Amino acid sequence: MRAVSLAGRITLAASLVAAAQLPALAENPFQQFHQLDTTSKTSKPDAFVAPGTVPEGVKLHSVGFDAKLTKDGPAIEDGLVWYVFSPVPGPDGKLPMVATSRGGSANFQLAPGDYFVNVSFGRAGATRKLTVEDQGEPARQTMVLDAGGLLLNAVSGSDVRIRPDQLSFSIYSSEVREDGERGLVMANVPPDTVVRLNAGTYHIVSQYGDVNASVRADIQVEAGKLTQATIQHKAAQITFKLVSEHGGEAIADTAWSILTKSGDSVGESVSAFPTMVLSEGEYSAVARNKDKIYQRDFKVVAGRNIDVEVLMADLQPQQPANTAAKTLQVQQSAPEGQPPSSNTAPLPSFDELRGGSSTSTDTD
Repeated sequence: MRAVSLAGRITLAASLVAAAQLPALAENPFQQFHQLDTTSKTSKPDAFVAPGTVPEGVKLHSVGFDAKLTKDGPAIEDGLVWYVFSPVPGPDGKLPMVATSRGGSANFQLAPGDYFVNVSFGRAGATRKLTVEDQGEPARQTMVLDAGGLLLNAVSGSDVRIRPDQLSFSIYSSEVREDGERGLVMANVPPDTVVRLNAGTYHIVSQYGDVNASVRADIQVEAGKLTQATIQHKAAQITFKLVSEHGGEAIADTAWSILTKSGDSVGESVSAFPTMVLSEGEYSAVARNKDKIYQRDFKVVAGRNIDVEVLMADLQPQQPANTAAKTLQVQQSAPEGQPPSSNTAPLPSFDELRGGSSTSTDTD
């Protein structure tokens, strides 16, 4: 495959280092990277048709389907999932699935009548209402997904690479619901992984480590393009040791509390060598060993990974009555069962089709 050239660069505040849109060429540019929600390419000529969905003696019509990222783009050859539903709910209130296919273009044998056809490409998807007439052969159907891809990565400081196992991303819708929350599109996305999405703006949360190094940015996904974005974290990895002298051996069975300058606890551990990723700022390391308290102040500089040694000479003369570390308040998620907000559209989404609803659709 020939290389895909850089088409553009976007600046997104101080947290986003760079974002590039790579155009969708005849050679699918998404195939260069690991992707989420891909399917195996199939070569079967006909799709699976659910048993009992075709009345006896009814003439079937062959209906072919193609899907494209953009109106003028090539047909997608792999990674598609097709579903055909009857618009009449079954006894369980759900729309019966008539046929399904995986791979690229699909060909269905359908009886005359009305159907909902849904195609998904990763997290991108589209739904169309189809009517098969009694007479004549239906024209080949082309569904435009209006979709692109998003590939995320991050650095610490200006250019310090972050280990993939310390980094994850969550993708949210850009709209804020009435409860003040955003709809979650996908959580725990690894770096350097393509996520296929409908075109639009998405709110990205980049998490470095598991303490307080989190960065947010809004990123635009364009149809037919692969958007690459690198987030800049102002954080560093800090390793703590309780020692009797500088450069000495770490003392085991030590309990640690890391406090912000204002006294809030951001991390705790019981280990001789605890390691934490902390956002840039001033902190205090509090070590407890054999009912004695030791403390040292330190500063975190973005991209500068350091060891912080707490000397046993730093013994605190008196333990206040309220030395218990304050609990870090975690933002609560939306109440369980509360649905995310959605925009009204003429046709239902795949999830709504499976749930039996045909009155609205989520356009995300």
